Amino acid sequence: MAPAGNILQRLDAGEIVIGDGGFVFALEKRGYVKAGPWTPEAAAEHPEAVRQLHREFLRAGSNVMQTFTFYASDDKLENRGKYLGAQINEAACDLAREVANEGDAMVAGGVSQTPSYLSCKSEDEVKGIFKKQLDVFVKKNVDFLIAEYFEHVEEAEWAVQVLKTSGKPVCASLCIGPDGDLNGVSPGDCAVRLVKAGANVVGINCHFDPMTCVKTVKMMKAGVERAGLKAHYMVQPLAYHTPDCNCQGFIDLPEFPFALEPRILTRWDMHKYAREAFSVGIRFIGGCCGFEPYHIRAVAEELATERGYLPAASEKHGNWGAGLEMHTKPWVRARARRDYWENLKPASGRPTCPSMSTPDSWGVTKGHADLMQHKEATSQDELKPLFEKSKASH
Repeated sequence: MAPAGNILQRLDAGEIVIGDGGFVFALEKRGYVKAGPWTPEAAAEHPEAVRQLHREFLRAGSNVMQTFTFYASDDKLENRGKYLGAQINEAACDLAREVANEGDAMVAGGVSQTPSYLSCKSEDEVKGIFKKQLDVFVKKNVDFLIAEYFEHVEEAEWAVQVLKTSGKPVCASLCIGPDGDLNGVSPGDCAVRLVKAGANVVGINCHFDPMTCVKTVKMMKAGVERAGLKAHYMVQPLAYHTPDCNCQGFIDLPEFPFALEPRILTRWDMHKYAREAFSVGIRFIGGCCGFEPYHIRAVAEELATERGYLPAASEKHGNWGAGLEMHTKPWVRARARRDYWENLKPASGRPTCPSMSTPDSWGVTKGHADLMQHKEATSQDELKPLFEKSKASH
């Protein structure tokens, strides 16, 4: 096992830190999260489900148990949830710590972008939202903090500035691609701003596929180095192929969120991702939406030599399909080799489906009337023009 230490001690020592996967999507598929609001009530309502998913990621090789606090800010929960933020944040911290203590894992408290920012609330108001979550994370003594899933670097800077007051290590992760944030700030400039705000680790999560995210982090790294600054780097991408995405990522794909399954990366794709991330100097490597424990296991297996050990879940997984040597059928036994799986081009089984989609490009972002959130459900009168616009674009 890797030696104990906080996130910065591990990264400073050159260790690889493996993150976990996508709780929101995984728990939605399991029946514990509602698509649309995407709020994490399950931490309070169904702790056994959240605990089990943590355990599966730990067994798969994750060193980080990230609190299930995505969209757990008070402003989001007031609009879309039914619990107070403190209830969910505290429950999520307790679950993450319980499982982290079962292995060699750290607990990361996470905040994400807020409805308040998208609705053009003031800097003080937005920072106040982050501070409420931070108070819980400090009370529960998480090991480090992550500001993740930010489309606008300005809001991420505000989050980092608040989290930094805790004295704990801070990671900052944007959900942007090579074109930069939604105001057109380049990845390199975004990274510089985040490091100057106080982030110790910077990177990308969600919205794009692994190779696109790695490319974007590489751009961030170049920007930080040009500025004469220092940082560690992280990447936690989607587990979906998204070569046809525009600047807003997979949420603009017509398949989002209920028909993305044909795009899922195989475990062998994850080997390539892990190797590419490591080769460009990223040492905090994990996953976001679509990542299941077997994906994280593949990352851990690819980097087992560098880490010095395999995860517990590899006890039930032969290296590069070696377990197939025991299969009854000889043609399946013939697939028990690395070159077969590395070179396979999987079919979708959907002969009438295209390989690419045309993303929706409505251009709606911060300040737009459609993003001003309210507690009431969207009315049929409000939905009708959206349906008409959607039909016209497809």
